[in-house]
Amino acid sequence: MEGRASPQGEPRPCRALCRALCRGPVEPVVFLANFALVLQGPLTTQYLWHRFSTDLGYNGTRDRGGCGNHSANPAMQEVETLTSHWTLYMNLGGFLVGIFWSTLLGAWSDRVGRRPLLVLASLGLLLQAVVSIFIVQLELHVGFFVLGRILCAFFGDFNGLLAASFASVADVSSSHSRTFRMALLEACIGVAGMLASLLGGHWLRAQGYANPFWLALALLIVMTLYAAFCFGETVKEPKSTQLFTLHHHRSIFQLYVAPAPEKSRKHIALYSLAIFLVITVHFGAQDILTLYELSSPLCWDSKLIGYGSAAQHLPYLTSVLCLRLMQFCLADVWVAEIGLVFNILGMVVFAFATITPLMFTGYGLLFLSLVTTPVIRAKLSKLVGNSEQGALFSAVACVNSLAMLTASGIFNSLYPATLNFMKGFPFLLGAGLLFIPAILIGILERTYPHLEFQQFPQSP
Repeated sequence: MEGRASPQGEPRPCRALCRALCRGPVEPVVFLANFALVLQGPLTTQYLWHRFSTDLGYNGTRDRGGCGNHSANPAMQEVETLTSHWTLYMNLGGFLVGIFWSTLLGAWSDRVGRRPLLVLASLGLLLQAVVSIFIVQLELHVGFFVLGRILCAFFGDFNGLLAASFASVADVSSSHSRTFRMALLEACIGVAGMLASLLGGHWLRAQGYANPFWLALALLIVMTLYAAFCFGETVKEPKSTQLFTLHHHRSIFQLYVAPAPEKSRKHIALYSLAIFLVITVHFGAQDILTLYELSSPLCWDSKLIGYGSAAQHLPYLTSVLCLRLMQFCLADVWVAEIGLVFNILGMVVFAFATITPLMFTGYGLLFLSLVTTPVIRAKLSKLVGNSEQGALFSAVACVNSLAMLTASGIFNSLYPATLNFMKGFPFLLGAGLLFIPAILIGILERTYPHLEFQQFPQSP
């Protein structure tokens, strides 16, 4: 009987071996992906700064006196503006391609399983790292960074990988444990980012730009192999289906317009708006923080930038620990509101930070800032059926991409425009925007509390 084929045509011993090998969780994929991305992110910004400084003959990053006299040095403003604009171009290229592909692939994963999307997104991140290495090693035109982002987006990008990862967690978690599981996955993002930031700053200072990019490439190769051969598929019965069809995009559109249940669909739309605004502020501030720290009056070097980037990722860890503690005495909605309050306070401090201790005070106030997004993701997940998780998190990935583009468009354009009268004005704008999701979440919870449990009971 051992040689009999299964109904799918695969021998049973072979299937048992595959199940034994392929049962790993999704967290290592997210950890390795974000470690590689965070290792590359500040390095890319600093590399752009270095290239434009060389082209314009500006040496302020090495001459602290030149950095401190910002108002008298138009060359620094030109370097800041070019770096900010090229960051915007990279994000724009990734968004225009990714908004179609990440949503298509995420809904596709509801039928074929999460593994194919994880593998494709891993390959895209790997290709982006290869392009970056060529740019740094051969001193190619910085426009090739945009090409790397576009190639990555064709394979789903990091947003596609996150869509598959969060959908995978939703596949196997109960409705009561889902918020914490979402936060735990985000903690993997944060711990990876913190470690990569600490390593990247020191490594850049010691050996230059090339070697950290090579490490990122090696990690992405390991991640791709893990996703392909070690990840345990969470879709119970994967089925082959056509990729290039409008059905996948239609399933996402129906999440927001399907007539039943009407109140749940309204909640999906409003929670999506809330997470859009939170992510916009998060990534908008992230885009300009390195520039803010490099320039006058802070004039940080690569070592301090590494510490700052690590502090920026520390809330991923502190938030998940505090979330678990606060859930014993507070409802999720109150946890989210408290997180938004601390996020607003951190943005205000950044806006007026002119010395290093004050800058790190702002980072310290963000220790609870990231409890909001897992709460919203968990609430969204409970508003749809089990067969719609991939489509839902594809929609969230689309919202995430749109938020990143909006963040780049607003913050990277506003930052150089406000250099002459208030460098920290974009942070004040971010603080103001965060009042909107705080109000939305409060209204939704007060109007229809625990709607998700009534409409869509989940399996334990």
